[in-house]
Amino acid sequence: MSRWRPPRPKSSPYITQAGYKTLEKELAQLWDRRKHVTAALAAAAAEGDRSENAEYIYRKKELREIDRRIHYLQKRLPALTVVAEKPADRNRVFFGAWVTLENEDGEEITYRIVGADEIDSSGGLISLDSPLAQALLKKNLDDEVMFNQGDRQSRYYIVGIAY
Repeated sequence: MSRWRPPRPKSSPYITQAGYKTLEKELAQLWDRRKHVTAALAAAAAEGDRSENAEYIYRKKELREIDRRIHYLQKRLPALTVVAEKPADRNRVFFGAWVTLENEDGEEITYRIVGADEIDSSGGLISLDSPLAQALLKKNLDDEVMFNQGDRQSRYYIVGIAY
């Protein structure tokens, strides 16, 4: 059996201004953390036999993970497009909108449509590439949105849009 997997589809290159600043801050923190990890790695390497040195093995793994994330951010940040302006028509759903939805039971939930690099389901931030966000885009206030959730279809009504 082959281990080859097709590449993941590319995510949209859009990001909010706050999300871009967060990624820049993360990159700076990673560079600072990398200095401390390399110092600890050098100290662990100086202890002698590296094959049975748990501290050395752990620090090498940690350094690899930091370098992987730094590499990703250095490639991703220049490719991103910061969307800072609000749309002219604020009664329609576009990127960056806070959308309040009401389900058939009358329960309300609020989501914000953001870039793929800043999603946080616990904070209500959903990716522009998600099926729900795609269903919401360009809809107006009081529109009905049908959304497939696995084997069932959900119906929502847009009760609020804010930017």
